[in-house]
Amino acid sequence: MHKGLTIESTTLWDFPTQNYGDKPHGDNKYRGVTPAFIIWNLIQRYTKEGDLVVDPMCGSGTTIDVCKEENRRVLGFDIVPYRADIKQADARSLPLDNGVADFVFVDSPYSDNIKYNDHPDNIGNISCENSRFFDELEKVAKEIQRILKPRKYMAWLIADQAKKKKFVPVGFNLYSILEKYFKPVDTICVTRHNQTSNTPIWHERARKYNFYLRGFKYLIIMQKVAIPLSKR
Repeated sequence: MHKGLTIESTTLWDFPTQNYGDKPHGDNKYRGVTPAFIIWNLIQRYTKEGDLVVDPMCGSGTTIDVCKEENRRVLGFDIVPYRADIKQADARSLPLDNGVADFVFVDSPYSDNIKYNDHPDNIGNISCENSRFFDELEKVAKEIQRILKPRKYMAWLIADQAKKKKFVPVGFNLYSILEKYFKPVDTICVTRHNQTSNTPIWHERARKYNFYLRGFKYLIIMQKVAIPLSKR
């Protein structure tokens, strides 16, 4: 266990910085980078040394860096790999056998708000206002259910969208999808920092024009059961 870090004990996680310690975990300049503390907390609770952790949307490699430091085996995939130790694969069709992963972590796009790449199959190029977005996330959920060992855990980081006063409850919609394939364990609220709207002018606009800035992400934790809930 990393010195100076404490396992979170409540369902409200607030990490003011992306990284911890004196070594990088992922690239904090990468758009949409995952806070390393999240992955660290999850693998402390749901894995042990030597377990295999899989990240199907590995981004800048935060999951890989944290897991290697904590003596977990790890495989990171992305549709457009950011660095050499991330394998190229679509999260909807991973090159893995059934039931091999001890834990799966996903930090997926929650709409088309961030331009990750121009790959034609990138889910992040689909707006969450389009029902197809959730159809594609369900394919990812099915694939996670396939590669995960029975009774093991997965966690998915996601946020809602509010755009031009149109609200899409992305987190609730995803939760409903995951319930088809997994047993709910808990939902964590992760405070958001450093987003471009966290400025005095945007806070003033939110008050003046009666809308809310995004202040948190959902961290949905689920467990694989022996028989998929959708088939019972």
